[in-house]
Amino acid sequence: MAIDLAPLLNALGEAALPGDHPAAMQACAGYNTAVRHAPVAVVRARDAHDVVTAVRYANQHGLRVTVHATGHGTFTPCSGGLLITTSQLDHLAIDPLTHIATIGAGVRWSAVIAAAAEHGLAPVGGSSGNVGVVGYLLGGGFGPLVRSHGAGSDHVLGFTVVTGAGDLIEADATHHSELFWALRGGKNGLGVVVTVRLRLIALRTLYAGSLWFDTPHIAAVLRQWIDWTHAAPTQVSTSVAIIRFPALNHLPPLLRGRHLLNLRFAYPGTISDGRHLAAPLRAFAPVHLDDLVEMPAADITRIHNDPCEPGPQWVRGQLLRTIDQSFANAVLAELMRATAAPFALELRHLGGAASSDVAEGSAVGGRPAAYAAAFIATDFTGGEILLRPISDRLLDTVEPWAAAETNINFTPVARSPAHLASAWSLASAQRLAQVRQRYDPHGVLSSDTVTT
Repeated sequence: MAIDLAPLLNALGEAALPGDHPAAMQACAGYNTAVRHAPVAVVRARDAHDVVTAVRYANQHGLRVTVHATGHGTFTPCSGGLLITTSQLDHLAIDPLTHIATIGAGVRWSAVIAAAAEHGLAPVGGSSGNVGVVGYLLGGGFGPLVRSHGAGSDHVLGFTVVTGAGDLIEADATHHSELFWALRGGKNGLGVVVTVRLRLIALRTLYAGSLWFDTPHIAAVLRQWIDWTHAAPTQVSTSVAIIRFPALNHLPPLLRGRHLLNLRFAYPGTISDGRHLAAPLRAFAPVHLDDLVEMPAADITRIHNDPCEPGPQWVRGQLLRTIDQSFANAVLAELMRATAAPFALELRHLGGAASSDVAEGSAVGGRPAAYAAAFIATDFTGGEILLRPISDRLLDTVEPWAAAETNINFTPVARSPAHLASAWSLASAQRLAQVRQRYDPHGVLSSDTVTT
C-alpha cells in the first residue's frame, strides 16, 4: 500500500524528501558505503521539532524509524521505513568553568576534541574523530582512555531525546532516570537523541601514540603484549592491531602493501612516567616505526589513526574474558590462512575503570570482559563473499576465550539472536525491553539498527 507523504512534506517543507529523491539518497550516504538505504522518505532534521514531527508521522502511518548521523556504525540498511538524518544538529558549546560540553546529535568527536582542547579539556571519546558522538555514547564507548577513565557514557550527564511516541523530553539522573539508565549503553530503540551533555576531563597532554613492528616480529610482539597486559597499570590503555595493508599509492611507503603489528599506547600522566611505562613495550622487538610521543590532547585520535574517508566496511567483534598463549597460537595460525584481502584484527585491553559501573548504574554491557577483539576490513573488492569466511573463522577461533557478556558497539551485526542478546546481561536485557516498551510502545524505533 502506498504511503501518503503529503502530510510529512507539507509539515517539514524542504527538510523532508521522498526516498527516491536524489538529495535524499545523498543524505542517506554515510561513512560505510557498503550499506545502501532505501527508505520511503528521508527527514533531514534541522532541530528537535523536526524530529518530533517525523516520529509522530511514523506512528500515524506504521513506519519504522532509522536514525542516521555519520553512518560510521551503520551495517543494517533501512528499507521501506522513515530515515531521520541528524547531521545538521551540529550545535556544540563548551563551558570551561563546569567542564560540560553540550553536543548536538550530528557532531563528530573531532569537533568536540578540538573545542575542548582550547580550554585544556578533553572528552573521554572514541578512537576515531570521524565517529558521531551520540551513537558512540549510546553503546557505552570503550576508547583509547578506557582503562584510566572508563566508558565514554560514564561521563554523560543527560540527554535531550524524542521518544518513540514523539515526545521531547530530558533524560538525566533526576528526570526520566530509567530512560537515562538505558540510553547509557542500551544503544537502539530507546529514542532519537538530539542533544547530549557530557562531562569533560582536564587533560592538556598525554604520553601516547603507537609502535609499529614488521612482519617477522608480529608473533613475538603479540605474545609479549599478552603477558604484559596481565599486570599492566590501570592508568595505561593499550591495544594491538595486526594489519594487512593494501598496496595502494596513497598509503605511506612504510605501510603500503605490508603486514604489520601496530601497538597503541595511552597514558594520561607525566611524560617521564609515560616513557618509563612504555619502555618494556619498546623492547619487545626492533621497532619499524616509532610514533609514541608527548601528545597534545587535541591529537588523541592519532593514537589509532583510523581512516577518515568513506568506504566499504566489514566489522565483526567479540569481547573476551581473558587471553593467553594458547589464544596467541590459535589466532596466529588462523591469520596465516587469511591472505586473500586487506584487513585488521584488533585486540583492546579493557578492565581498569571500565570494569566498574557508575554509581547510579547504566546499561553498558561487557564490563566484566578483559579484552575486545574486532575484525575490520575497510578497503576491499571481494566484499562480503570474500570476508565473511575469514571473519567467521576468526570469531570461531576466539570463541573458547569469549566473554559471556559482550558490548553492542562490538556487535554491529549479530551472528545470531543469542549473539545479539549477549550484548547485555540477562537482567539488563530484560530491563531494556521494559524501557523500550514504555517509551516506544508501538515499536516505531528500530531496535536492531545501529544509530551512529
